[in-house]
Amino acid sequence: MKRQGNVIPFFKASACGNDFLIIDGQYAPSNLANVSRQLCDRHEGVGADGVEWLYPSAHADVKARLINADGSEAEISGNGTRCVAAYIHSEQMKEQISISTSAGVKTCVLTSRSDTQYEFEIEMGEPKVSDEFSIKLSDREVSGIPVSMGNPHYVVFVGEFPGEWQAEGAEIQRFPIFPQGVNVEFVKVIDAHNIQVRFFERGVGETRSSGTGSCASAVAAIFTKQAASPVRVHAAGGMQTVRWESKVFLRGSAHLICSGEFFLRT
Repeated sequence: MKRQGNVIPFFKASACGNDFLIIDGQYAPSNLANVSRQLCDRHEGVGADGVEWLYPSAHADVKARLINADGSEAEISGNGTRCVAAYIHSEQMKEQISISTSAGVKTCVLTSRSDTQYEFEIEMGEPKVSDEFSIKLSDREVSGIPVSMGNPHYVVFVGEFPGEWQAEGAEIQRFPIFPQGVNVEFVKVIDAHNIQVRFFERGVGETRSSGTGSCASAVAAIFTKQAASPVRVHAAGGMQTVRWESKVFLRGSAHLICSGEFFLRT
């Protein structure tokens, strides 16, 4: 087949159902947001929650720049960072991988591997927890706890997940009190070491999982004494484990799905 236009080679990986494209930064075009949207489109592109563009780093094994599915840039994704670590290990066989993100350098330690299936634990840094505050939505008032994991989160505890939780998440994100946008988590506490979470993320919407969202949810549950470290975070895409000492550590799976070439539309 004769190829038309530019070609961008990619790897695709998933961490608990949160999927990402991993692309060498040498292929990054000037219109990065537009091309990332094309790549992430699930009907006209490859399909993903975001693109991790990789560049050389003087302070880490690699620098990862995350562009969300809508073309916006995010500071970090815990799941995306694990996907990058899986890719780097497949190329270099390193068992400890440092990744520079806009939220700092994160070190991923390989804990197990079977073929293209990986498990890593990442040191996610120190969380910042702020005072709980309420937001009046169109049909009810919700109360949430702001948590920063290098990116912003608003954690709402629920007895049961609202039937329209996605619409509520979108409405919360539109509030001007979040000038940089916010990731919204709805959290149901099961017991002292298990929580269930639904995620509505900036630039993506509903996702099957979130690494930083799992951290923020576990931290909020521990902070409010509804849970104790370690916390197993259960979501539609799978389970991750968060432990909070002085810093937060996130453990979870990642697997490489495929590689290919994207024919860039001009």
